[in-house]
Order: sequence, then structure tokens, then C-alpha cells
Amino acid sequence: MKKSIVFGFHAVTARLRHEAASVDEIYYDAGRADRRMQDLLRLAKDARVRLIQADEKRLDSLAGTHRHQGVVARAQALSLARNLDELLDAIEGPPLLLVLDGITDPHNLGACLRVADSVGAHAVIVPRDKAVGLNATVAKVASGAAETVPYITVTNLARALRELKERDIWVVGTADSAEKSLYETDFTGGVALVMGSEGDGMRRLTRETCDELIGIPMFGQVESLNVSVASGVCLYEARRQRLVATK
Repeated sequence: MKKSIVFGFHAVTARLRHEAASVDEIYYDAGRADRRMQDLLRLAKDARVRLIQADEKRLDSLAGTHRHQGVVARAQALSLARNLDELLDAIEGPPLLLVLDGITDPHNLGACLRVADSVGAHAVIVPRDKAVGLNATVAKVASGAAETVPYITVTNLARALRELKERDIWVVGTADSAEKSLYETDFTGGVALVMGSEGDGMRRLTRETCDELIGIPMFGQVESLNVSVASGVCLYEARRQRLVATK
């Protein structure tokens, strides 16, 4: 089974709480005796996970970065949903999906996963190319969301969007040049929200496959938002509309 590295308190704690059986061993800085470390070690012991003391150099090597906070876990890679059909068949009610086209920064992807989890989105969908993929940095930034939000990789994004449309899911792309506002859009049905990269936006074919394009009104001096912030703004508007519709 494929292995993965998980580091940082949020990411390791989330894995222990949600999928403790998938954690093979945890390397930790024995020099840290603070409450945070003690709580994590207690959680690991309760789950009978092997604990290994390690120095800073070993932890840096395992994590591939010095930003591990003194804790690194070796674990089995999780698979929340294997493909798009499996995901859609399991969703009850109107789907709410976040589609990311051209996101190559792990910090942006991690933040988008965290937003998707917080708003209750059913999945994050990305193309196999032009995407950073799930790695340890993404998991750390996601603060546990990488363990809870299905992350679906598709070979051909435009084809995947057409498949969503065949299932009556409205594909909404975001673009600075869009004439229609976020607040003029109906998100109460099945929706796939497509976000492009900050620099280039959506790719041409992705853009052409969307059912409609919307923009986020900007009232200050900056021209655009970080992709994770923009995702949060749009997804929470979708959630707000759904909550209102059920009252």
C-alpha cells in the first residue's frame, strides 16, 4: 500500500482522530514537553501507534522541510473516493463541488481543502496535469482537511465537467471579466464551482465548458483575491443560499 508523510500538529492529530489505524509510526522531538506535544503523544499511545524519538535533522529529512513543529508521521495513503462516479453516487442531496484548474502551489491547495471542509463541500476535483497534488505540505496547511475532503484527480478536466453536467450539476466558472456577479447566481441546486489559477485563470477549454461565468465584486484597490479566499467567498455564498432555501 502506498505510504505518505504527514507532519505538523494539526495534520497528525487529525489523522490520529479520523484514521488512527492508517498511522504506522510517529517521529517526535523529545525536547518538546509542552501541552500540545503531550496531548498528541497521549492520543498516539491510546491508538497504540509506535512512537520514535528523533532529532531535528531526522525530522527535517523525513518531512522535507523544517516546518514540521517537531512531529512527523509515516502513514498509509488514504482514499476517500476513488473516482468521480463513486463520489457522485454516494452524495445525498444537491452536490457542492470545488474544481481547481491550474493550482500548483501546495499552500493554496491546502488552504482550498480547508475551506472546502469548513463549508461542507462534497469534494475537491483537480486535473492530473497542472496541479500540485496531495503532499505533506498540502496536508499540513489543510490542518486535517486532507483527511476528510475527497480529493478527486481526473485525466481530462473538460470531459469530467461534461460528465458533471450530464448529472444535472451546474458548472459555474469564476473570472474577473465576468459580467454576472456571484450574488446574482443560484447555488441551491447541484453546483460545481470552478476556480482558476491567480495568474492565468481557467484554461480556455475549461472556461468554454462552464455553463456560466461569474465574478466576485471588488470594492477596494486590489484587483483579485487569493484562490483560497475566492473559493471561501463563493462556497459560503452557496452554503448561505442553501440554508435559506431550507427554512
